Amino acid sequence: MPRLININSSQIDTDLHMTLQPTQESKISSAEFTILVALLMSIVAISIDALLPALGIISNEILLDYPNQIQLVISALFLGMAFGQLICGPLSDAIGRKKVLYSGIFFFLCGSVICFFAQDITALLIGRVIQGLGVSGPYVSAMSIVRDKYVGREMAKIMSLVMMIFIMVPAIAPSLGQGILLMASWRYIFVLYVVYSIAVGLWIFLRLEETLPKEKRIPFTITGFTDGFKEVICSRITMGYTLCMGLFFGSFMGYLNSSQQIFQVQFGTGKLFTVYFGVLALVFGVSSLLNSRLVEKWGMHHISKRAVVAIIASSAMFLGLHGIADIQLWMFMIYAAILFFCFGLIFGNVNAMAMEPMGHVAGIASAVIGSVSSIIAMVIGTAIGQFYNNTLIPTTLGFLTMTSLALIMMYVANAKKSEPENTPDILEAE
Repeated sequence: MPRLININSSQIDTDLHMTLQPTQESKISSAEFTILVALLMSIVAISIDALLPALGIISNEILLDYPNQIQLVISALFLGMAFGQLICGPLSDAIGRKKVLYSGIFFFLCGSVICFFAQDITALLIGRVIQGLGVSGPYVSAMSIVRDKYVGREMAKIMSLVMMIFIMVPAIAPSLGQGILLMASWRYIFVLYVVYSIAVGLWIFLRLEETLPKEKRIPFTITGFTDGFKEVICSRITMGYTLCMGLFFGSFMGYLNSSQQIFQVQFGTGKLFTVYFGVLALVFGVSSLLNSRLVEKWGMHHISKRAVVAIIASSAMFLGLHGIADIQLWMFMIYAAILFFCFGLIFGNVNAMAMEPMGHVAGIASAVIGSVSSIIAMVIGTAIGQFYNNTLIPTTLGFLTMTSLALIMMYVANAKKSEPENTPDILEAE
């Protein structure tokens, strides 16, 4: 429920006007800005999804100790991201967003080269961790750049549009990976990563201005980092929604880790895996677009809470279905479509709500939010994936339990409690 704020009507008009406007003018249009930010964040998605069709081939070519071990190729990327974000966030506050972007792209290129030449699972995982360190630069900086320029529900709207474009990459990336497999070795998927990152890097260099002026930068000192870190973790709203993000993404990552086995092994879709995966990604994109239209009317919390309830209800019903029917592909697709639609209504909003009170320390906040949620997601997602047993029970249980815990955490984050006067109320007018 919204908190009551004792201000006069002129203050409301002023605050609403400020909330719905960018915090600074830009040399590029909002449409180009949205696309560029989406592509920056999409480096993460393409690093995962283009490789999914190749996991079975890699598993056969590289000696593994057990079948589910190949899932660690996905988890390793998030391990690198979790630690990379803690470095890139404070650095972006100290030296500016663009320098961190360039550094991240460089590490991503190095990791891609290592993966290209990897001859065993150890080398491949090392390369993936380095890739994760690299993608954390674009990911953190993209989040901070959005927070530099937008606030409030307008930020949530931009993030929803970003997520809509962001999810188009998972819809296309598996097909790109499959296309490469038809013509060449799985190793050339990493060449695709190199080309993609270089192209985005050139776009940044030519078109994106620095969004953090020198006078607003925070010196990169141990004391400064510690103070900023404490401010972030002591915010009930920010940390509450950060934990929510970790739980949501952890359940989603559990599915992601197992997706190739679910589609190609359990349901025998073969090369059509990319089609089914892409359809679900498009559902996510449509949902994110719808959220960008609805968030200004109904509010971030209102939409997110109801989407979470829908996930819990559908997961409970689908889990019960296992006891009375032999699960077919079409049944799973209906259930998964509901999940993806609901997650499209959740991710952008929850991320925006976590960042909302942290505009003055956006870099550190983005780092802590991203790192903590990534670590939680990696642990949860890896565990769910490793429990995969040629049935959908572990995946469904993951969605049911994690989203139930996240719903509780959402109520805790918004529990009535006195806050400092300068703390933004993310639920105002909701």
